[in-house]
Amino acid sequence: MELHVDICKTLSDFTLNVNFTTDTEITGLLGVSGSGKSMTLRCIAGIETPDKGRIILNGRTLFDSAEGINVPSRLRKVGYLFQNYALFPHMTVEENIGFALGQLPREQRLSRVKNILQIIKLEGLEKRYPSQLSGGQQQRTALARALAIEPEVLLLDEPFSALDDHLRNHLGRQLMDTLAAYSGVTLFVTHNMDEAYRICPKMLVLKDGEIEASGENNQLFQNPPTLNVAQLTGCKNISRAEYLSDHECLASDWGITLRVKKNLPLNFNYAGIQAYHLREAAESHHDDFSDDDNVFECWPSTIIESPFKVTIYLSIGKKPADKDDYNLFWELPETTWQNLKSKPLPWRIKISPDKLLIFN
Repeated sequence: MELHVDICKTLSDFTLNVNFTTDTEITGLLGVSGSGKSMTLRCIAGIETPDKGRIILNGRTLFDSAEGINVPSRLRKVGYLFQNYALFPHMTVEENIGFALGQLPREQRLSRVKNILQIIKLEGLEKRYPSQLSGGQQQRTALARALAIEPEVLLLDEPFSALDDHLRNHLGRQLMDTLAAYSGVTLFVTHNMDEAYRICPKMLVLKDGEIEASGENNQLFQNPPTLNVAQLTGCKNISRAEYLSDHECLASDWGITLRVKKNLPLNFNYAGIQAYHLREAAESHHDDFSDDDNVFECWPSTIIESPFKVTIYLSIGKKPADKDDYNLFWELPETTWQNLKSKPLPWRIKISPDKLLIFN
């Protein structure tokens, strides 16, 4: 199973220009609103027509501007789960699922609907209408409808965006179980970095209609190549940076010099550290660098407590003048905070050389 997309489409805000090939590993499309994620899916599904290019699914050409090929959407064998689910309000669950199977004989259609109801765990809800379903049940009904046609590619456009966090996590696990048994290509559009990391082994990061980065999710989260990718993958601490030596850089926005474990390139612009990678110096693990490397006196500017974690806004090297005077975000578990909060100021905070991110 393989999907190849190489298309260009001029829009009012930007030009969509994407070129990628993916297989049965779930591929996430990550990017801010308006970056071209949903438009890419709509072109693959045949809902929108590119200006030029090719879309090939398992050796079958769905679109080729040069050859004049544009297979109708209904013949592409593409399952599409829309962001708002797009269920027919006047149809029951089983009627919504069976809608795309109208070409099949009645007995075969009913058999396939029954089978997919079992797979998606919707038994007992067959006769209910969308208005009688919870958000999670509506989402599963829409997914069942997309899978009922036995698609060769499944397009999921932010399927959890309308759900609360608890239901989002629960259905995310269910979706992973369902997709584990699905043998086709899956593209998953999301804004949510945690969701993308859990569900998608591979990622494409879009910006202004183009693919800015692609690769394994671990690679992109641990070594973001650009400022945009670093921000999308959740890095909250970012400073402009300059090369000083092979293992040193100046973080100009933080006013500090940092040691870095890996050899620095000459052409980088930013340094970053994940908020949960900051440590109290006494807690730092021994590494090949000095225990005093990247240790700075810090004062809290603002402290925000929640039941399980604490976010501290830190001022480096001086007492903050007010609550808006800070350089770094520090996220730590509530248990760690209980040990820290009674300690005298300033705290000695370590930015581990092996956790520092360098990017353009």
